[in-house]
Amino acid sequence: MSRSNFSGTEALINVMQRLRDPNGGCPWDLKQTMTSLIPYTIEEAYEVAAAITEGNPEEIKDELGDLLFQVVFYGQLAAEQQQFTFDQIAQHTADKLIRRHPHVFGSSTTQTDEEIKTQWEQIKAEERAAKDSSGSVFHGIPDNLPSILMAQKLQKRAANVGFDWPTIAPVMAKIREEIAEVEEELTKSERDQQALEAEIGDVLFAVVNLARHAQVNPEHALRRTNVKFKQRFQAIEKRLAQNDQQPAQLSLDELEAHWQAVKVED
Repeated sequence: MSRSNFSGTEALINVMQRLRDPNGGCPWDLKQTMTSLIPYTIEEAYEVAAAITEGNPEEIKDELGDLLFQVVFYGQLAAEQQQFTFDQIAQHTADKLIRRHPHVFGSSTTQTDEEIKTQWEQIKAEERAAKDSSGSVFHGIPDNLPSILMAQKLQKRAANVGFDWPTIAPVMAKIREEIAEVEEELTKSERDQQALEAEIGDVLFAVVNLARHAQVNPEHALRRTNVKFKQRFQAIEKRLAQNDQQPAQLSLDELEAHWQAVKVED
C-alpha cells in the first residue's frame, strides 16, 4: 500500500481494515469489541487534554491521531456488523452541526453569544424530545460520566428550564451554607461517615455550580491547579535534594516555608 495513493483519512481506514483482516491481521485488534475499547478511548481523550495543556504541537498532533484512530476503530467494528461506517459517522456529524447552526447555514438572524447559546440549547432539546418520550431534561446524560462533568451537565440542563439562580450571590451563599453543614458533621461526637460524604458532595456540587455561573470550566480549572500543585511540590523536592533531604524529614511548618518560597518563584 503506497502512502501517496491515499489521503490521510483513507490511509488510516485502510490500515484499520488491514489490522482487522481475519487473514493475517493483528491478533490483538481482532479480539477487540466496542466495549473493550472504552478504557483506551477514555485514556486517549485524557492524553489529548494533557498534550493541549502542555502546548506542544507535535504531541497534540500525535495524541489527536491516537484519538482519531479510536473513532476509526469503532467505525470498522460497526461496518463489520453492517451497522454504520466511518463515513456515515462523519456525515451524520456534519448534518447535525448544520442543523444546530441555522445562523450560519440557514435563515436565522441570531447574532449574539447569548442568542446563539439559547438557540443551540433549544435545538438540542428538540432533538432529545424526538428521541425520548419521557420528557426528562436529563435524557441522554450518561450515568458513567466523570462526576465533575456530570454535575456540570445536570446543572446546565436544569438551568435551561429555569431552575437556576439569576445572579452569582446566592450561589456563593449556597457554598457557605454547604461548608457550614460539613463543619457541623465534623464536630459531632460520633461521626457519620456517610453523612459527611454526602455533605462534602454537596460542597463540590455547589462549587461546580459557581464555576458554571462564572463561565469557568471546572475540569480545566482543577486540572490547572493539579499541575500547579505538582510543579510546586516537585520544586520543593528539588530544593531539598540539594541538601540531601526529603520532604518526610521536615516538619509541616518547614515544608510550608519552602512552599511559600516556591510560590514567590512562580
